Amino acid sequence: MTVVAKHKRQSREKNQGHEMEKRVKTSDKSSRLAVISSHLVTPQIPMAAASEKEAALAAVPSDSPTIFDQIINKEIPSKVVFEDDKVLAFRDINPQAPTHILIIPKVRDGLTGLAKAEERHIEILGQLLYTAKLIAKQEGLDDGFRIVINDGPNGCQSVYHLHVHLLGGRQLNWPPG
Repeated sequence: MTVVAKHKRQSREKNQGHEMEKRVKTSDKSSRLAVISSHLVTPQIPMAAASEKEAALAAVPSDSPTIFDQIINKEIPSKVVFEDDKVLAFRDINPQAPTHILIIPKVRDGLTGLAKAEERHIEILGQLLYTAKLIAKQEGLDDGFRIVINDGPNGCQSVYHLHVHLLGGRQLNWPPG
């Protein structure tokens, strides 16, 4: 093979390599743009709301251990913002506001939802609300916040361990949901 032929072949192979590299980069860029743009599309029903509703409808009311029991027992990590002997509060993994904290009793005592509350639960129910107030102050929610307790399938309850949602950090709308 002559020096000229060898040089032409190397040049052709180099150009083919650059073309392939361009196609791969363009393909990578296209797929990245598709992923990013999918996050920018605003559907009629927010995806989180749809999945929360589906989760609530699929949940089976039960006294069985829940994911919250695993969080209380430190079997599942969480970002704890408050803890005492009766209450645990941690950041929601699917926040619906800049501040979204779940506040739960450490002992369920049959309190799978608010509809199951009995007179013996009065103290812990008050403790949950008072804890919400303390955390709101701690989080700097001086302009206001919202407390939500979902109860039962139509209330969009997906975990049958009574819990209080503390939401804030932005202007909340009314009516909710």
